[in-house]
Amino acid sequence: MSGRILVISGPSGSGKSSIIRKLVDRVDIGFSVSATTREARPSEVDGVDYFFVSREEFRDMIERDEFLEWAVYNDDYYGTPAGPVADANAAGRDVLLDIELQGARQVKAHRPDAVMIFIAAPSLQEMERRLRQRGDTSEADIAARIGIAEAQLEEAEFLFDFTVVNEDLDVAVDEVVRLVTGL
Repeated sequence: MSGRILVISGPSGSGKSSIIRKLVDRVDIGFSVSATTREARPSEVDGVDYFFVSREEFRDMIERDEFLEWAVYNDDYYGTPAGPVADANAAGRDVLLDIELQGARQVKAHRPDAVMIFIAAPSLQEMERRLRQRGDTSEADIAARIGIAEAQLEEAEFLFDFTVVNEDLDVAVDEVVRLVTGL
């Protein structure tokens, strides 16, 4: 039996990273570590949160066709290394991907059987508040992320199988766990 690909996506400030951390603690599922060219945040660890690579390294990986999906988001590259996902699926293990909409489109096109879950904040105002609360996001970056989120929300209903509104983290986690384990 081969494993499934489970995609969780959502705008910055939706709480998707918090939901994913709790989901991985509660459900036996592999987590795909993405590669990115963006700078690591102070709390992030290379190889755990992301593989932090240079733009040149990332472009070389694209040329070698090493990604299941990849995208440019807010002027940085993000991608899912294909090898670890294929290996886990071949061993019968489900793999969770935390990716942006551009990547989610690519996964859905290549793997229509992928389970697609979108995480949304209760409102754009709440999302902006969460981004400010982080304390590691510039005003320009916040404005850009809000603009990106507006476009993502419009497309989400057509691309994703499920949408979870993260008003209360524990309730949202319970809902995602039910979706993942009930399929």
